[in-house]
Amino acid sequence: MREVVVIGGGASGMMAAIAAARCGAKVTLIEKNTQAGKKLLMTGNGRCNFTNQDQRLMHYRSQHQKLVEPVLKAFSMEDTVTFFKELGIVVKDRKGYLYPASNQAVSVVKVLQLELRRLLVKEAYHTEVLSVKKQKEGFLVETEGWKYKADAVILACGSMAAPKTGSTGDGYRFARQLGHTVGKVLPALTGVYVKEKDAEKLAGVRMEAKVTLLIDGKNHAEDEGEVQFASYGLSGIPIFQISRYAAWALEDGKKCEICLDFLKEHTFEDVREILEKQKKYTQTRRGVDCLLGIFPEKLSQVLLLRAKISAKKIRKDWTEEEIERLLIQIKRMGFFITRCRGYEQAQVCTGGVPLTEIKGTTMESLKSSGLYLTGELLDVDGACGGYNLQWAWSSGYLAGVHAAKEE
Repeated sequence: MREVVVIGGGASGMMAAIAAARCGAKVTLIEKNTQAGKKLLMTGNGRCNFTNQDQRLMHYRSQHQKLVEPVLKAFSMEDTVTFFKELGIVVKDRKGYLYPASNQAVSVVKVLQLELRRLLVKEAYHTEVLSVKKQKEGFLVETEGWKYKADAVILACGSMAAPKTGSTGDGYRFARQLGHTVGKVLPALTGVYVKEKDAEKLAGVRMEAKVTLLIDGKNHAEDEGEVQFASYGLSGIPIFQISRYAAWALEDGKKCEICLDFLKEHTFEDVREILEKQKKYTQTRRGVDCLLGIFPEKLSQVLLLRAKISAKKIRKDWTEEEIERLLIQIKRMGFFITRCRGYEQAQVCTGGVPLTEIKGTTMESLKSSGLYLTGELLDVDGACGGYNLQWAWSSGYLAGVHAAKEE
């Protein structure tokens, strides 16, 4: 019977342990937290969007993107849904975003924990791994209180995102010790700090917008949804979606600007016409009262300030130049990004161990036979919407199955 040690009890670690145990291996799961799945409990605002029906490769980012697809096909979204249904999860579909019907991430975590126990996986919690050493035969995994011998080791330690959940980058250290290179790692799926001081005046405002990221003045990425303004800058899912591109561009010393279109369904001329039609009834209004029913008051104030329209000036006295400047702000309000928020606020990281150092769809290391790597440790980061979890399920399952096989 093969002895497999899984280091890390997150999504990919639990999946790897279950897959290995189902294949007949004797499995030990080591986790530094007091229980498995701590970060998983936070996903989807505690509701756990555990995968997505739209599995186009564009939703997964990597320096070697073509190597992602075979892994996702070897254990697919459909396989994931079947796996969880068998464990008792009833799936709720929200426009392709899949959740447990309970709307609680704890349901997903608990069914995984129960399956670990059913399979008699040895669970070592509140246990920190100090080192992983390759031996003549197998590995020696050393913790503060014990040394585990293993035929195969699965590194499922996560990245450095959300360190409060135990993701402190240990896996990168172990990977390096065992011969791997670890590329630059940066925070992803996070908010951004901006240069403009008027962002502070917008703190607390939530507004639907189309978000365009310009890198050195050229359109690079787009998304849309609810943008959240904070005292430091911008947040919200569409900001998260483009943040990884901004992080890499800033790392390379490039200029990053976010442009917000607050009326994405209307052209410039449409907005001009809307303002003109309202003029009959708004012509004696001043300041933000001219934009009532279109924007929140805080946003109206900043739009007018940027358009250089005095708050005391009545609507009928606005000049064509002032209206043109206002239209530009409504359709192209710009903010220069100074930096992305750190690992503490990031949901995942971008970068890590390159996929070129992994053997096909087995997830086995090409640097150290019998070693397997999964999840965020690898250079794959997904968009919001269940993609990072799908990568965790796919890579974890494949690692577990192959780690359990006799060489």
